[in-house]
This record gives sequence, structure tokens and C-alpha cells, in this order.
Amino acid sequence: MSERVKITRDDHGVAHVELARPDKLNALDFPMFEGILEAGRGLAQDRSLRCVVLSGQGRGFSAGLDVASFMAAGDLGSKLLERTKGNPANVAQEVGHLWTELPVPVIAAVHGVCFGGGLQIALGADIRIVAPDARLSVMEIKWGLVPDMSGTQTLRHLVRLDVAKELAFTGRIVSGEEALSLGLATRTAADPVAYARVLAREIAGKSPDAIRCCKKLFNQSVRLDLAAGFKLETDLQLGLLGTANQIEAVMANMEKRPPKFSDPSS
Repeated sequence: MSERVKITRDDHGVAHVELARPDKLNALDFPMFEGILEAGRGLAQDRSLRCVVLSGQGRGFSAGLDVASFMAAGDLGSKLLERTKGNPANVAQEVGHLWTELPVPVIAAVHGVCFGGGLQIALGADIRIVAPDARLSVMEIKWGLVPDMSGTQTLRHLVRLDVAKELAFTGRIVSGEEALSLGLATRTAADPVAYARVLAREIAGKSPDAIRCCKKLFNQSVRLDLAAGFKLETDLQLGLLGTANQIEAVMANMEKRPPKFSDPSS
């Protein structure tokens, strides 16, 4: 694993992924991009994984793109635009979007600054727990650029289109409290990481098959018409009914005991 990204695991199947460049406010240089991709791709293959907490070490979540490092590197920035065959996302977009595609819930715990590319990574999470005094910004306009790390695909499902445009047009900084009112944050907490870890353990205690299906259902439903959405609901439910983990959920509730779930097979 890259020294730019640290992963720790607990006994509940929760992985804590930390952006680990605190001396630079976790600014995104190319090794950071590589570390995030490696972390996400590895976690996606782990059947024992139940939930992910995503945070930044030090004084903030991430200050965004390390512009100076890319300007000094010459053509290194072009690597961010590369895409593998069959992948609709380039490297920069995949770093933000892979959290959406991870089969288990991802909770971003945001404190300090969360700017530009850092915000787009947080937007890829399913849930965002944000410190009230955190500072968030769609900051690309400051550099004469547009959000290009999948942020336009995630932001438009969280806030009204006019709000998304206003944030992108101005690059203004919003507090954690305002982020909550706008829809950028799920809730605020004085200690986002502590809150996220408690929430992750709660999620990890549910049927892993149902949790994975629930994430898939909500993520795909925004792109489906009514008939296709209803069909997906039915298909996923039929796939859960009568399975070992679904029966265990029922029995554990009836017997008033903690459930003992098996790792999902797919």
C-alpha cells in the first residue's frame, strides 16, 4: 500500500482509509492518486468487508489537487487523463467515483479543509459526516478549470442544479453547517471520525447481502425509469428472500440475539 494512503481494519469488517499526507493537508499529488486507486481496488475484492470510513490525517480532509507538483512534473498531469480499455473514467475520475462503485457503504468523515478534488472524493461516499467548522469548496474555478474528478456526476444528485452551478461558478467556501443545509453533508458532528466509526459498526452489524443490494438499488435507481426501477427492486428482493443471511436476520430478531452473518458470495 502507498505511504500516501493508510488502511486499518477492525474485527467488525470496517476498514478505515486515511489520506496520509498531513504535512501538505493531504493535497493530491500523483502518488496520492495511485494510492487511492490501489486502496479502492483492493477493498472492492474483499468479501469480508462490511463498511468503509474515509478520512484525512492531520488538520483537514484534503486541500485538493497539488497544483505545484503537477506543474513541476511536466507531462505527469496527462497521466490523470488516461483510461484503461473499457473504463469510462480516467484516472482522476476513478479516484472520485470508485467509492460510489465500491459494493459496501462508504462514510466520509470530513474535518478542516475539503477543497476541489478532495471534495469530489468525499462526494463519492454514500454518507458524509462533516465537522460544523469544516470548510468545503468546489474550487476548480479558482484555477480556471471545471470539476473533473466525477464531481459533476455526484454533486447533481445531492443538491439542486442551481446550487451546484453557483458553487462551481464561484468556488466559494461553505462551512460544515451550510454544507448540511445545502445537502453536501448528511449530518454534522464535532468529531466526524468517531461518529463515522460508530455508524460504520452499526451498518456492519446488518446483513451484508442486504446492505450491498441496498447500495446497488439506490445507486442504480437514479438512472432508471419507473418500470426498470420497480423491476430492480423486485429482482434484488427475490435474490435475498430465503438466503442464509436473510433467514439469520429474521431468527436473530425473533430470538433477540446478535446475528451471525456469513460473507457474501458475490
